[in-house]
Amino acid sequence: MPKKARSYLGRLVGATEQLFRSEAIEQFAAICYRKVGDNAVEVLLITSHESGPWTIPKGWPITQLAPHQVAEREAWEEAGVRGKAKKRHFGFYTYIKTRANGERVPSVVQVHLLEAREIDKKFPEEKQRSSRWLSPLEAAVLVREPELKSLLGRVEKTVMKPAKA
Repeated sequence: MPKKARSYLGRLVGATEQLFRSEAIEQFAAICYRKVGDNAVEVLLITSHESGPWTIPKGWPITQLAPHQVAEREAWEEAGVRGKAKKRHFGFYTYIKTRANGERVPSVVQVHLLEAREIDKKFPEEKQRSSRWLSPLEAAVLVREPELKSLLGRVEKTVMKPAKA
């Protein structure tokens, strides 16, 4: 009988000891969005590599940059998106990162909303990734991480709420 594949949450449970021992790595990410008409929003998903799973632009801390600035840089490098990320984080999600040496470590990702103002056709990782603009709910169906699904589900309500007077 073939070995049963473990669920995403099942794989994450195996990393809880590392999380509790503060052995998780930290990354910063951007949920890139654009308003479509008066009452709709699209978010950008990218592949993790040429044909990997769908995700959002994310990267490692950079000493001279604040977390929201790292999110801005990653959005441009990985997706060609330029815009201003919110300084305040939108939320967090956790996933298992497989390093180049095969080591698997939990990663806690701080996510910032970034309104896309320009989309460049040429950017550093254009040949390594695919991208798609989708409704937040369509995007949530495509990503693996439950916490990221939840964040995507909150984007439209957050972005489209009326400005305070």
